[in-house]
Amino acid sequence: MNPMGQKIVATIALGTFALVIGLGELRQAQAQETKEPYPSMAPLDQYLMDRNAEIAMARSAAPEAISRDATVLVLGRHGYETAVKGKNGFVCVVERGWMGPFDGELAANFWNPKLRGPICFNPPAVRSILPMTYKRTEMVLAGQSKGQIKEGIKTFIKQKLPPLEPGAMSYMMSKEQYLTDEGQHNWMAHLMFYTPLMKGSVWGADLPHSPVMLSPQFDGAPEPIDVFMIPAGWWSDGTPDPVKSD
Repeated sequence: MNPMGQKIVATIALGTFALVIGLGELRQAQAQETKEPYPSMAPLDQYLMDRNAEIAMARSAAPEAISRDATVLVLGRHGYETAVKGKNGFVCVVERGWMGPFDGELAANFWNPKLRGPICFNPPAVRSILPMTYKRTEMVLAGQSKGQIKEGIKTFIKQKLPPLEPGAMSYMMSKEQYLTDEGQHNWMAHLMFYTPLMKGSVWGADLPHSPVMLSPQFDGAPEPIDVFMIPAGWWSDGTPDPVKSD
């Protein structure tokens, strides 16, 4: 082969090698993106809402007969603030993705700035569950990583977390909830009951035709709490929940 031919072959080979490397890097980047679409916290503004819109969304977590007299919190740049002072002991708030699991499949949404979880805590949950919302949010706004927050929660549990009160529960019956990027963003209207760690079989959870499900939200990792979920069958405005009525 003459020198010119050798040069052409070498150039083609080099180009092919570069293409293979480039495709490999692209696939690797795509796989990483698929595996962890939200690897770190987005700019804070993406998690914030218009104040009035957030008040309305928080109240939509529970039937109006409950939420109209509840305290309402909104997320500000320095943490949750009381926007409306209630009188029935309930507290309604829109939680963000960092209130989800630290590990497992759902942990991919920990930093998802689109997630909105309107929830209304009853008085026992206000005293023994809501403090975790405050604490996680405090650490998030302090710029801590997911790992640092998890370790901080472990310390908080040992030193300051109030004991879980019997009867602690919450309402999540808002049509406006956005709990996942996949499929039905608003999932379903449901109630949540907080218990000490126990086997799901005690409640008959996750068995065929049982309405009770065991949530992975806390699951002892690290909070020593289990959450049992029960579908409500209708949204807070009284309309049927389409997830359960079709």
